[in-house]
Amino acid sequence: MSSALEILRRDFGGDIIEPGGAEYEAASRSVIATGSPACVLRPATVGDVQAAVRYAADTDLALSVRGGGHAFPGFSTNDGGIVIDLGKLATVELTDKERHLVRIGGGATWGQVSAALAPHGLAISSGDTKGVGVGGLTLTGGIGWKVRKHGLALDNVIAAEVVTADAEVVRASADENPELFWALRGGGGNFGIVTAFEFKAHPTTDVFHGRIAFPASELAAVLQGWADYVRTAPDELTSIADFANPFTGGPESPITIQLVFDGDDAEAAARAIDPIRRLGTVISDDVTLKPVAETLVDGMTPPPGIQVVTRSAFVDKESVRDVLQILAEVGTSAGSPVISVRSVAGAVSRVADDATAYAHRQAELMFVTTSLGPQPVVEAARPALAAIWDRLAPHVNGAYANFLATATEADVASVYPAETYSRLAAVKRQYDPGNLFARNHNVRPA
Repeated sequence: MSSALEILRRDFGGDIIEPGGAEYEAASRSVIATGSPACVLRPATVGDVQAAVRYAADTDLALSVRGGGHAFPGFSTNDGGIVIDLGKLATVELTDKERHLVRIGGGATWGQVSAALAPHGLAISSGDTKGVGVGGLTLTGGIGWKVRKHGLALDNVIAAEVVTADAEVVRASADENPELFWALRGGGGNFGIVTAFEFKAHPTTDVFHGRIAFPASELAAVLQGWADYVRTAPDELTSIADFANPFTGGPESPITIQLVFDGDDAEAAARAIDPIRRLGTVISDDVTLKPVAETLVDGMTPPPGIQVVTRSAFVDKESVRDVLQILAEVGTSAGSPVISVRSVAGAVSRVADDATAYAHRQAELMFVTTSLGPQPVVEAARPALAAIWDRLAPHVNGAYANFLATATEADVASVYPAETYSRLAAVKRQYDPGNLFARNHNVRPA
């Protein structure tokens, strides 16, 4: 490794951070996980990324690629391996004002993107957290505040610049390396390091955003009523039902419907939002008009020693009532995990099922359970959490990779149905036959 590192120093213009260095402690951990890698590489150019990939291949050490560093399974760091941190590749450039084309570095965060596009009156369908990386979110989906109107983040990608496992730079689009382009949109980090994305943005106004809260005693009725309404609500309305928050009372906490109406027409917004207000007894309502960039929040960084366990699934139309009944019962019981249910469908469902590697387009809802606390507390809660998911199992399908704390074979099978996985494995064989990029929801080469 030492000789390979000396070769790297000649070719690498970015930062090489090793144990004992002043930056190492911060650089070795991600937002979610701690690690002790042999080195952290921060490339400053695409050529640096190529050199870093060659170095990783030569050393045969575990390789982590870090964008925003929010991966719940801890993909963004490791013990004893190499971390390629893309944080310096974070430019956001409007390349075509008329067509609203934007080139975004693979290490940019959505907060940086929204801030850069705001002066141009543009936005991209993304997540809802400032610090989340463009790469990690986009490569596996991208469910956020504009998802029902403008689709997943990955639906707005028109091309990508990728450094593959053999350290070559290729462009993937509908016309160039189209099978790789298909795989990148949903297949995660399995196929290389995306050093730049090309997105088609859209003009945006200010939007109506906020929370409407109802008492926990009305959880079941509000939750079912909300799900019935969003089935026919305008695509401009995207909303999330949150409940069982331990910081606001656990099973006694209010159910809050957090929402965005994608537009600044007050009358149209009222027509879309008022049916939610009529679902129950409103105890708070802070929905107001604000810039799109202000709908993104600062993500939570868990304190040292706190574990976060997330698990997700999709719900098709015929199972909505059964799933929400179970979740309402769980959410008002002692020891409930935090539960968040997101409305999807809309523009997501109007893309052909096989157009991208994202495989869950016909779902009406996506929900997440989250447990957090010191390791002994989380471990003690696992049997009860498993029992909840056993109840849900007959009624749910798949999983959203961005909200999974584990990466077991069962998880991978949930993210990628058999037909999708088979096609991804063929692409993997072409671009990463040695499975260099394995720290992800891994697709093995066919």
